[in-house]
Amino acid sequence: MATLILPTATGQLEAFSTSALPLPAPAAQPFCRVALAAVHVAADPLADCDPWLDAVLDWDATIAYRRYLWGLGLGVAEAMDTAQRGMGLDWAGAQELIRRSIDAARDVPGAVVASGAGTDQLAPAPGVTVDDVIAAYEEQCDFVENAGGAIVLMASRALAACATGPDDYARVYAHILERVREPVIIHWLGEMFDPALAGYWGHGDHAAAMDVCLDVISDNAAKVDGIKVSLLDKDKEIAMRRRLPHGVRMYTGDDFNFAELIAGDDEGYSDALLGIFDVIAPAASSALGALTQGETTRFHEILEPTVALSRHIFQAPTRYYKTGVVFMAYLNGHQDHFTLIGGQQSARSLPHLAELFRLADRAGLLRDPDVAAHRMKTVLALHGVEA
Repeated sequence: MATLILPTATGQLEAFSTSALPLPAPAAQPFCRVALAAVHVAADPLADCDPWLDAVLDWDATIAYRRYLWGLGLGVAEAMDTAQRGMGLDWAGAQELIRRSIDAARDVPGAVVASGAGTDQLAPAPGVTVDDVIAAYEEQCDFVENAGGAIVLMASRALAACATGPDDYARVYAHILERVREPVIIHWLGEMFDPALAGYWGHGDHAAAMDVCLDVISDNAAKVDGIKVSLLDKDKEIAMRRRLPHGVRMYTGDDFNFAELIAGDDEGYSDALLGIFDVIAPAASSALGALTQGETTRFHEILEPTVALSRHIFQAPTRYYKTGVVFMAYLNGHQDHFTLIGGQQSARSLPHLAELFRLADRAGLLRDPDVAAHRMKTVLALHGVEA
């Protein structure tokens, strides 16, 4: 055990000792659910750049983490919001990331990569049209497919800004889905993750928006592998899941209720495309292995403490969850520094990070508690706390 002094939410300091719980053992594959982890990127802390404006990556650490996930049987959802897409990582950087990740996957038997294609090279602005959005989607989809990758069709800030109603969404998605070579995963990212996407599908009300989205999927079902819903509302996800056309998957993006949604019910289940799987990868692998063997109780036992950790990392303002994701990678030795592109290591408070440390320990997700405690103490010292 390691002991250190951690701040509480009330600003007090208290002693905490790690529990040294064993890390969950990875399970044999394949799993009974499709499981993709939306993956973070590692910044290069030695780059001479403006950290709020320039995204310079440590490519060795970034790709090594993807290999780590593949080794646990998880697929990689690349260049999405967990990788700070649109919050530090621009389209030029995303192209390099996608290319390198797809290249690395070729050396790993069974490795899966699905890459985000959106419109972030097109800034929302007066004068931007639906045709401009279509052209931007075409460019990114062509890039991913020409690189040999599968597509996650990301929500578009530019479309949210210029669309006049549901018909514009239907037009854009029908055009792109008709054009892609292989079925894609559509991503409905809620406004809690990105305020610029409020009113997506032409409605501020999620129920009405869901009707539009389901019509798009039904009209183009042959080109839709599934939909990832990130609304942090299990009832909405279940309701939509039950209305999907046969053969179209529901990929849960609910980092609050993922265990229940993946386990499913008598009428179906959700597959997974989750940012939290980046953080809890060993537990996710172990739990999915148990579920595959029919051990549902064991599945929930493994994931139960990770749900509390996930709800903490993804608490409002939810868009800053990437700070917690990278902090866990730092604690577990996957990178040697706590630095994010966009300077977003500053997006969460010290008490928030301290509680993350406690919850990660309780979930058995600290690979080496002594190393994690030493790194936590380094962060504490930078904030004036002698641990």
